Amino acid sequence: MPERVILTLNSGSSSLKFALFTASLQPKRLWSGEIDRIGLTGGHFQLSDARSTVVVDESGRLDSHEAALTRLLMAIASLPGSLDLVAVGHRVVHGGPECDCPKDVTPALLARLRRLAHLAPLHMPPNLAGIDAVLATRPEVPQVACFDTSFHHDLPSLARMTALPRAYAKDGIRRYGFHGLSYEYIMEALRDDGVDVDAERIIVAHLGNGASMAAIRNGNPVETSMGFSTIAGLPMGTRTGDVDPGILLFLMQEKGMSSDEMATLLYEQSGLLGMSGLSRNMEDLLDSPKEAAAETVAYFCYQARLHLARLTGALGGLDRVVFTGGIGENSDEIRSRICVGLGYLGVNIDSVANKSGWTKISKPDSRVIVEARATDEEKMIARHVAVKFLAKPMPQASEVEA
Repeated sequence: MPERVILTLNSGSSSLKFALFTASLQPKRLWSGEIDRIGLTGGHFQLSDARSTVVVDESGRLDSHEAALTRLLMAIASLPGSLDLVAVGHRVVHGGPECDCPKDVTPALLARLRRLAHLAPLHMPPNLAGIDAVLATRPEVPQVACFDTSFHHDLPSLARMTALPRAYAKDGIRRYGFHGLSYEYIMEALRDDGVDVDAERIIVAHLGNGASMAAIRNGNPVETSMGFSTIAGLPMGTRTGDVDPGILLFLMQEKGMSSDEMATLLYEQSGLLGMSGLSRNMEDLLDSPKEAAAETVAYFCYQARLHLARLTGALGGLDRVVFTGGIGENSDEIRSRICVGLGYLGVNIDSVANKSGWTKISKPDSRVIVEARATDEEKMIARHVAVKFLAKPMPQASEVEA
């Protein structure tokens, strides 16, 4: 009897992260990996098993996401055992105001998402390319879009608003929030560990190449550092974070920058990369002896500290901080430098626990619990797909083809 599996895809502009899970309410990761440099020279495909043992490690150019997915499906077909791919789940960064939960991929949904692509230009085109690639290679397999914005869909009305004239809200101009799949996973992990999240005021800091924070009270998000777009809030790998709108007007009016040039500046040339002139990678900057690198790290931590403190205003206090994402989970130095000076909020880091990689990194007598946790957006996607299909039996591939 073939084992029924769910494939999760997280498509980037030149990459395809993937994982295979058992099709169950508690999905078990079986295989995972990444194909990078799609459409570029030096392409690389790596596939690992559940124990992180690499079983495929090859180089070679793949010209499109469709070609990358075709190669991935060939690899899946050659895996030991018999696997029946019953559904594919996608991380989709922006769902717009209508998408408050995962949705079946339909022509109508795809058309709506294509209209939203300009709101997250780094993410939406490759997200949609992943969906198109599955349609081209395995059109019989059901697909589900899982949105980063869904977690924040029911933010309080004041948190959704902007100070633009109200008429613009009819065009979908509102604050959305992102990294929702990561926040969902962290909240579930806290519940699984016995934390009464409904009784706590929590800030989750998802810090990576993309970075944001969310304030959560009574188990629900009440505020976030990101807003209408994925360039708002904290400085990121190549994105500005918050910037005075007057600067943008100056660049357009006085420097003659076009909208396309402005988008490139804000999304691709700023943040850690632009400030340092060296790298978008925090680890590179921490290792660099250059003053610009040190100043960039200091600026990132300063802004993160300001955003964290700001979010306590929406919560009315603070009981727990959770760091996650590539930087938040792995960099004890960044966690320490963000938290320094927040003692007035009850945040006190235990340096030994922080450097040792423990989950709880606050001092025993700290009023606020501080943690570092791994997130797992792929597992969250697999859970959403499994739950969605439990209401109706997952079709066997042979049944669909028939």
